[in-house]
Formats: sequence, structure tokens, C-alpha cells
Amino acid sequence: MKTYQVRVYFEDTDCGGIVYHTNYLKYCERARSELFFTNSMQPFVEKSGFVLKKIDADFIASGHLGDKLEVRNSLIECKNVSLRLKQDVYRIYDALKGVESDDLLFSADITLAFVDVEKGKPCKIPPFVREVIHTLE
Repeated sequence: MKTYQVRVYFEDTDCGGIVYHTNYLKYCERARSELFFTNSMQPFVEKSGFVLKKIDADFIASGHLGDKLEVRNSLIECKNVSLRLKQDVYRIYDALKGVESDDLLFSADITLAFVDVEKGKPCKIPPFVREVIHTLE
């Protein structure tokens, strides 16, 4: 499992200081990109890359302005042209209470397909990309 941390800023919230729902998806996307960046790679190869195919998301609790969040990523399955990830967003610091926390806020089962962008068709995930993906096990 790999993790990615993010602080909740004013721009991430609605007028009530609560994380706007689409930002959980952004945090998950950033965590997936960071997996490649930390391995000195880009999250695409020439004209191919991962596209979101399916997502099953569960919004469990609300994050708030100032909270520190952690996206926890784990690999469920890796096939020739697709993969499934579990991405959970936890609050690890509760800004409202001023205490450390471990509250699950958001959980998603995400399927990504590796696609040749020019052809618009799935293609095999290259071996060196698979190596990075398997670090999530």
C-alpha cells in the first residue's frame, strides 16, 4: 500500500468549510499520479495512459478546512490492459478538534484502462509501468 497526504485548503471546500465532493476524486487522482512521480516517471507513456473506466465511490464522512488527509492506495487486480485499485481517504488530523485522527471519509473501487489515445483503444500495460503498479501490493 502507498499513501499520499494532502491538507484541505479553503479552495477545496464549500461555503461551510466542508470538502466539496469532487475533490475526493481529485485527491485520488493526485495519489495515482504521485505513484509515478516518485518513481521519476510520468503517468503516461508516449501516447498511451490510464483512463478511468469505472468507479464505485462511497462518501462516508466530511473533511473540513484545515484537516490533513491521507489517500491510501492498494492494488486489487492488474490485468493486461486494466487494473483495479482501492483508494481510501482518511482524515489523519482533525482541524476542528485539533487532534490526530484515523477516520475514513471516502472509499472508492476504481477501474482504470490503459489506452492508446490516438487510436482510442485499449493496449497492453508496458512491463515497466506494471512494476510501478505492483508496488501498491
